[in-house]
Amino acid sequence: MEKLELKHVINAICPWSGEPVRADSLMRYRGAVVGFCNPGCRDKFARASAAFDAALAALAENAG
Repeated sequence: MEKLELKHVINAICPWSGEPVRADSLMRYRGAVVGFCNPGCRDKFARASAAFDAALAALAENAG
């Protein structure tokens, strides 16, 4: 598995808290490395984005 590094993040500020991102709080999302200020924010984003992606998939399935 590829090691995620700060030099690859697309953001300098955590999208949840507005605090600077940290090296221990990175994740890959839709091909990009996204940084967070702590693992809690990273995990909250992972849960929220998974729920959002699932909801969009369900809508698309019901529409077609």
